[in-house]
Amino acid sequence: MQPITDIIPLLPDPRSIVIVMHQKPDADAMGSSLGLYHILTGLGHEVRVISPTNWAEWLSWMPGAEGVIDYELNMVMSNGILEKADWIFCLDFNVLHRTRKMAEPIEKAPGKRILIDHHQQPQKEVFTYGISDTSKSSASEMVFDFIESASIGHRINQTVAQCLFAGVMTDTGSFRFSSATSSVHRMVAFLKDTGFDHTKVYENLFDNFLENRLRFIGHALLNRMEVFYEYNTALISIPWKDLVKYQIRTGDTEGLVNYPLCIQGIKFAALIIDRDEEIKCSFR
Repeated sequence: MQPITDIIPLLPDPRSIVIVMHQKPDADAMGSSLGLYHILTGLGHEVRVISPTNWAEWLSWMPGAEGVIDYELNMVMSNGILEKADWIFCLDFNVLHRTRKMAEPIEKAPGKRILIDHHQQPQKEVFTYGISDTSKSSASEMVFDFIESASIGHRINQTVAQCLFAGVMTDTGSFRFSSATSSVHRMVAFLKDTGFDHTKVYENLFDNFLENRLRFIGHALLNRMEVFYEYNTALISIPWKDLVKYQIRTGDTEGLVNYPLCIQGIKFAALIIDRDEEIKCSFR
C-alpha cells in the first residue's frame, strides 16, 4: 500500500470516484464519506457514495445524504458504478468484509482502492494507496488531515464542516475520550471558523429519536446489564426479542455501550446484540 499522499498530485485530473463506508454506518463513517464527497465534487470529480446497508434515520440530515446509495437495495446499479470507477475510497473500515455483500465487488473492481481508516490490522494488500493510523480519533479527522495535506483546506465550507464535525465529535464521545487530542481541537476550531451551527448538529444527532428508543435503553440498563466490579467491567447483552419488542431500528443502539462507563470504577464496557442474522459486539 503506497502512501495516500501519492495521489495528491493526481487530484487535479477529473476521475470517476466511489466512496464506500462500512455496513450500518455511524456518524463518523457517514460524515467522513460525505465530507470527502463534497471536497472531491468541488474539485471536478464525478463522485458517488455507496453504503453497504441502510443507515440510521438520524444521519439523513447530513448534506448529501439524500444521494447516498443503499447497496442492498440497488446492487445491480451499484456494481455498475464500481466497475466504472477509477478510484474507490474506502473509509472507516480496515478489512473488506466489513462492507458485507460489497466486499467481493469492491475487490474485483478494476479501479484503485484507497484506504482512510483508524482501526487495527488493516488489510493493506488490497489497497493501492492509503493511510491507517490507530492514533487518530476518527476517519473524519483523517479526511481533514488529507484535505490539509493537499493544501485545499480553503475548500472546507459549512457543508463539509458539518459532516466532519459530526464524525469527529461522535467518535470522541463528545471530546471526552483520550483520542480527542490537541490536533482534534485545532481541527474543530478550523471547522467552527466556517460559521456552521454546531448546536444544530448536536440536536440532529442526539435529539432526533423516537420514544421507544429511550424506553429500550431504560429496559437494557435495568434488565440486561451485568456489572463485574472485580474486573472493572460491565456487560450489556441484548436478545433479538428486545429489538422486536421495542421496534428498534438501525442506529437506535448507537452509544448504548458507553452508558456503563459512567459507573464509578468501570473501565471496560461490552455490548452484545443478537440481530438474528448476526451477532454485533462493541467494546469501550
